[in-house]
Amino acid sequence: MKKFQHYRLAALGLFLAAASRASASTGGAGLPWEGALSKIQKSLSGPVAMSISLIAIFVAGGMLIFGGELGDFARKVIMLVLVLALLVAGNSFVELLFTTGGALLGGL
Repeated sequence: MKKFQHYRLAALGLFLAAASRASASTGGAGLPWEGALSKIQKSLSGPVAMSISLIAIFVAGGMLIFGGELGDFARKVIMLVLVLALLVAGNSFVELLFTTGGALLGGL
């Protein structure tokens, strides 16, 4: 039984050593996908995205108000479009107000 405890302690020590080494190596060059993600972020927070999201909000709102009898699936799709448009517009709106992105406000 004591041998098994020694193996557990050795495994824990190796795990902690590997974890400290991994956290120490986070500095330096960026990850390969950071360039693509920053392009997507810039395209989702630009004036074109704001215009498209405002148009989508008006169209989806008009369809919900004046759409008459919509099926359950159509209503869910319209709500999904509305939520996505509000997220994009909200990020641009926060960026306009506070001259910083909405992602930075989460740390406050």
